[in-house]
Amino acid sequence: MTTLQAAASTSHFAEVNSVKLHYLDYGMTGNRPMLCIHGGAAHAHWFDYVAPGFTPNHHVYAVDSRGHGDSAWADPKTYAWKTFAEDVNALVEKLDLRDYVLVGHSMGGMVSLVHAAMHPERIGALVVVDSVMLMPMERVNKMRAFGEKPSRGYATQEELVARYRLEGGEKQIAAPEVLRRMATYSSKQGADGRWQHKADRGVYANFKQIEGMPLWEKVKVPTLVIRGGAHSPRFTPEVMAEIRTKAPQVQVAEVQASDHHVTLDNPQGFIDVVQKFLRA
Repeated sequence: MTTLQAAASTSHFAEVNSVKLHYLDYGMTGNRPMLCIHGGAAHAHWFDYVAPGFTPNHHVYAVDSRGHGDSAWADPKTYAWKTFAEDVNALVEKLDLRDYVLVGHSMGGMVSLVHAAMHPERIGALVVVDSVMLMPMERVNKMRAFGEKPSRGYATQEELVARYRLEGGEKQIAAPEVLRRMATYSSKQGADGRWQHKADRGVYANFKQIEGMPLWEKVKVPTLVIRGGAHSPRFTPEVMAEIRTKAPQVQVAEVQASDHHVTLDNPQGFIDVVQKFLRA
């Protein structure tokens, strides 16, 4: 369900923690900052369709995490949760962001939670979107096995785009033009002329389990948790009850007509619940 056009943005790079990070700047300078962190195997353009809903009163940025999008792959393969969170902190300091809204989806939601717990001094509000608080080891092992396999190449970019699918949700809800845009920005041409996904499989090969629940005790800022539709297994009533024992200020919202990839499935629904939270 798409009610907005993809936002225009400018592309920038910043050297942080010995890795060259790429980020998008959607504008508008002078407004309260909002920094967006995508999920695993995704990229900053995951926020193209929601940025226009926030730029009237926020200066919106979205970053490619290390090993994703147009950011550099880490060498050695340093993809620990705290490393991702420290990258966020280094970028926040480089951009001199203060009282910023931190938005994280899926894996990016956990990175945002770790960051908020480690570096509470500048953050003003937190939005965690359809993240798993403890990845089952069975799933972790599958991700590691996937990460060890060589990346598949495609003869043309169009072949990669045609075969592109979103992972993590039960349904492919996002509009075809949205999927096509995400697939295009997910692809790169290698030295051999074949097309591959930009994400470093080393992120998965080195994936480690993390417990998110204990981190909530350190989160003191206003926080919104977003469920990706009624069928999402991630933020169940039981999980939310436990979170609220540690962080009573946390609110929860469900975006209808969406699955796991909320910003792509229902951009306007996402904008509505986040704007309501920020106005409160």
